[in-house]
Amino acid sequence: MKLLENVRVIDLTNVLSGPFCTLHLSLLGAEVIKIENPDGGDLARKLGNVPKLNKELMGTSFLAQNANKKSLTLNLKFDEGKEIFRKLLKSADVVVENFRPGVMKRLGFAYEDICKINPKIIYCAISGFGQTGPDAFKPAYDQIIQGLSGAMDVNGDERLHPLRAGFPVCDTVGGLTAAFAIMGALYYREKTGEGQFIDIALLDAIMPLMGWVAANLLIGGQPPIPMGNDNFTAAPSGVFRTKDGFINIAANQQKQWEDLADTVGLPELKTDPRFQERDTRKANRKLLTPILEEKLTLETTSHWVDILNEKGIPSGDILSLEKALNGEQVKHRRTIQSVKEPQIGEIKIFNLPSKFSKTPASIDAPPPRLSAHTEQILTELGYSKDEMKGLKEKLVI
Repeated sequence: MKLLENVRVIDLTNVLSGPFCTLHLSLLGAEVIKIENPDGGDLARKLGNVPKLNKELMGTSFLAQNANKKSLTLNLKFDEGKEIFRKLLKSADVVVENFRPGVMKRLGFAYEDICKINPKIIYCAISGFGQTGPDAFKPAYDQIIQGLSGAMDVNGDERLHPLRAGFPVCDTVGGLTAAFAIMGALYYREKTGEGQFIDIALLDAIMPLMGWVAANLLIGGQPPIPMGNDNFTAAPSGVFRTKDGFINIAANQQKQWEDLADTVGLPELKTDPRFQERDTRKANRKLLTPILEEKLTLETTSHWVDILNEKGIPSGDILSLEKALNGEQVKHRRTIQSVKEPQIGEIKIFNLPSKFSKTPASIDAPPPRLSAHTEQILTELGYSKDEMKGLKEKLVI
């Protein structure tokens, strides 16, 4: 049995935050029906670094987060499209959309309207700023939210600041937040029989991830100091030079610091008043780093990683993305799995990171071609081939 077996999700989302949310549901066994515009579908189908796939509407951005889903093309601006959508809603458990606030209301499918069709529905709306407030109707992309949330203010260093994260972290976290909320709402409905409306804002979702940094300001009155690769909570904790590259060392506990000093051959630092206590080490990290690097640069990264980890001092290489994706631990955990797409061949995509002992997630089907399941779904709803032909000619599907 799958964790979300017999849960039907109507997915009206595009690009990243919404599809990332529904990907988690689909990997857990929910039937996710992805409703796409007949004219090109999800914009992510055209995004990626392989032009051939973009032209096929199977761009790498789309492939990354649409496994296990069904694709139904439907133009909700037509009355016939609205009627199909109403029929789908009657059997749905969840609706997810990431339009700007007000779009679904103009189409005649606000939460209140959908509740009249299916009172038990769980409706999740994902947007940049939420459904209410002074910024609710502003357009938003991940880059914009990174800037407005303060996330770019805590990145970088004195040379490069502000600095965005190297991947769309706000969109991704927004999707995770939505998936978590939907799971909670499904549990609540199981207990009470009641559905509900969920309002997810990317701005809300990203801010709690900066909890420690924000707490220093909200409670301690200290604004963030851009520290690059250094960890603001401890020292020595960050990136250090070695003979052949760099190493991450996180000696965050006092014992780890003392063991580090001994291991690199600098036991005198343990009683040096500049470095003896945690807070003084943090204040003097710019003095401490070159002293440590004078020793660390005598040996290779792999040498230090082995020795330090053996001593219980957290450390690690800094891998290229390619090496990271092909790491032995990643393979062991089956973090990445292959699925065969009939025309593309084998594609590698991420599986759900949560490992359930009784209801494991799995990649059972490749991301769908545009409209791949339209005929199947409409047949289930009672439409004949002639009716579907007419809908296609009218560009409803």
